[in-house]
Amino acid sequence: MLRIPISACFRGAIYIRRASDVRSFLRPSEPTPQQSSRTMANPSIKLNDDTTIPVLAFGTGTALYGKSAQELATAAINAGFVHLDGAQAYQNEDSLGAGIAAAGKPRGELFVTTKLGKLPEGKSVRDSLVDSLAKLQLDYVDLFLVHTPTHWPEPGRLKAVWKEVEALKKEGLARSIGVSNFRPAQFREILDGAEIVPSVNQIEFHPYVYKDLQPTLEFQKQHNIVTESFGGLSPIFRFPGGPLDPVLTTIAKRVSETIGKPFTEAQVLFLWQREKGIVIVTTTTKESRLAGLLGTLDAPKLTEEEIAAIDEAGAKEYHRQFVGVIITES
Repeated sequence: MLRIPISACFRGAIYIRRASDVRSFLRPSEPTPQQSSRTMANPSIKLNDDTTIPVLAFGTGTALYGKSAQELATAAINAGFVHLDGAQAYQNEDSLGAGIAAAGKPRGELFVTTKLGKLPEGKSVRDSLVDSLAKLQLDYVDLFLVHTPTHWPEPGRLKAVWKEVEALKKEGLARSIGVSNFRPAQFREILDGAEIVPSVNQIEFHPYVYKDLQPTLEFQKQHNIVTESFGGLSPIFRFPGGPLDPVLTTIAKRVSETIGKPFTEAQVLFLWQREKGIVIVTTTTKESRLAGLLGTLDAPKLTEEEIAAIDEAGAKEYHRQFVGVIITES
């Protein structure tokens, strides 16, 4: 087993290209009066613990890493986002909590995620989540994820961490629990003797890694584990000029003609992810883009031929941005 250094984890990989670059590919759209943020613009997927998770999340990493998320979190909620994706490693849980409070939306109408970072010496997983809840100004989170297996390389340690996470669900501090950046080997490690199967695995997900992800996706299918994506627009603003570009451009043109208004390559990638049945985490630094992000999911479906063309083009090259958060198996 080869362990990849985590030098690119969370920070180093972020600034090669800023996620705020996405804004040039996304155009705002006005929601119609018939749209509901929960039922149309942001439908939900049922998890293996019988809870549900909204399909589209506003993320507070990448461009917001280490920065205040307060204003944008409030704006996202007011625009119709109900799923907020945070993490201890993003170093902005306190401002995310302030943004949630300022929006004034009833707690039961929101879905809030945070993720377990590297534990300081002598601190338990429960201590860590309690600290996060205080910053978020919440009594519980809807989803608590183990952010990366690379934090616990010692034999048996990852399994022990998962047992602590299970206890938090039983206590009610987390409604659902899951993982991030896991491959089958890490799943097998924690599931040996586990009482609760992870509900979610949040991973880098786009056409240039889709082929490589097949063993992981198949394992998750067997255990009814939902895939949640990050870095979904990397083919456009991190790896431009590849075989996907002309395919996305052709599809964007077709959708634009169908709906009678501009539709971008980035929006095509959102539709592709939707067709794969996953939860999408995205972000923007511009309030004007928020409605457009939500409205993308109401666009017409891609055809089977278009989905196949994206799969085929993505399989021609392999590009992964966030290499420091995974463990590759030799």
